[in-house]
Amino acid sequence: MRVATSLSVLVLGVGGIGHAVVTSVDDGIGRVDPFRDMKNRPEDTHGMNFLVVGTDGRDKITKEQKKKYRLGGAGCRCTDTIMLVHISEDRQRASVVSLPRDSYAEIPEHTDERTGRHHEPHPVKLNAAYSEGGPALTVRTVEHMTKVKIDHYLEIDFTSFMKTVDVVGGVEVCTARPLQDTYTGLNLAVGTHKLTGGQALQYVRSRHIDGAADLGRMQRQQRFLAALIHQATSRGVLLNPVKFQQVASTMLDSVRADKGFGTEQLVALGRAMQGFSPASSEFTSVPVGKIGHVVKGIGSTVKWDDKKSKKLFQLLRDDKPLAPHRPGPPGLPRATPVDVAPQQIRVQVYNGTTADGLGETVDRALRATGFNTTRRPLNGGNGGKVTQRTYVTYDPRWDRSAKSLQAALPGCEMRAAKGQGPTLRVTAGTDFKAVRPVRAEDQYQGEFGAVTGDQVVCP
Repeated sequence: MRVATSLSVLVLGVGGIGHAVVTSVDDGIGRVDPFRDMKNRPEDTHGMNFLVVGTDGRDKITKEQKKKYRLGGAGCRCTDTIMLVHISEDRQRASVVSLPRDSYAEIPEHTDERTGRHHEPHPVKLNAAYSEGGPALTVRTVEHMTKVKIDHYLEIDFTSFMKTVDVVGGVEVCTARPLQDTYTGLNLAVGTHKLTGGQALQYVRSRHIDGAADLGRMQRQQRFLAALIHQATSRGVLLNPVKFQQVASTMLDSVRADKGFGTEQLVALGRAMQGFSPASSEFTSVPVGKIGHVVKGIGSTVKWDDKKSKKLFQLLRDDKPLAPHRPGPPGLPRATPVDVAPQQIRVQVYNGTTADGLGETVDRALRATGFNTTRRPLNGGNGGKVTQRTYVTYDPRWDRSAKSLQAALPGCEMRAAKGQGPTLRVTAGTDFKAVRPVRAEDQYQGEFGAVTGDQVVCP
């Protein structure tokens, strides 16, 4: 997920920063020619499309870092992460589509850039296009698969990713379930964590956490990218020329881009995207039809859902949003991510105080954030005594639901009650102040599983 910093180039090129500062940043970009000898390309679309790739380069990482973050040997000459990024024509939205590296792909006819050997079209895993023909063949293959014309190419490796996260002061992520991966060394408990560059690398590389494998990893990469954008846009990086230059110079030290992406494009994007924020970004992965599609000579691949993926890429070509954008009232707190969607949790509310209407207040507040309340709060619930501290009683068999409800009632006491059944009980005490909004991690997904960045950053 080193590619997260590449997308941030688009955010960091903001108006108000001097042309000379951006020019000095531009001088540090390594150059490639991913569009040479390309013919029969897709038609131009509204907006601007970037192919952003993260490579497995490790030559600039120390032995100590390799050991600490379990990076292994020299890596492969391939793309570890691939994203298609669309910037809308009005520069008000960035749509990020992850392309699984193991996607079944048909590589177009080409000549190997290293050996000069000519190859006919043949099937491969998508990340192998880089191994066979570098950036140019990668761009051609993605254009062939998506019918989306690529305007610019950005490539970044492990080193730049780690350094950039450290320069911005770390990035905050939150998780509703424990995340452990013995392959990368990732070990995060439930809650919010501020990750250093090395820890962030573990977070975005992990693919052995659950059965979702690489698809789950892509989702975490997207969440991290939203968090990185939030960090950059909320800490004054964009409007501080000195800080901007420090972050951008670090980021671009290991970045390669096409010759057409330079100072003029950075400044133009920056002026257009002054109001950019996590809510301006949306994230999804290409719809998958079959995981484990075996191809002779290649192995297990990821087969795209032909109908849904065509519709997704048509929306990009038409410059249309992928996720439902739900702007809330100014100042509305962001919802805390939980493991179980509140809509799936049945709740009975009790008023444990002598205050008239407290039960109705708590019931309405829980229902407003999505909980399936009975809508008939009851008085009592504490043996006739006035309850000082709000508490939740729950059957241990529904402990995951109980933890989601606990997140909505900060400071509440949890009481296990065997045999109570699936309905959770909330007894409101005199300490009750408010219900904190909560949401399941996939609660607001659109048709393609797309979410906006403000829906996945930590509250």
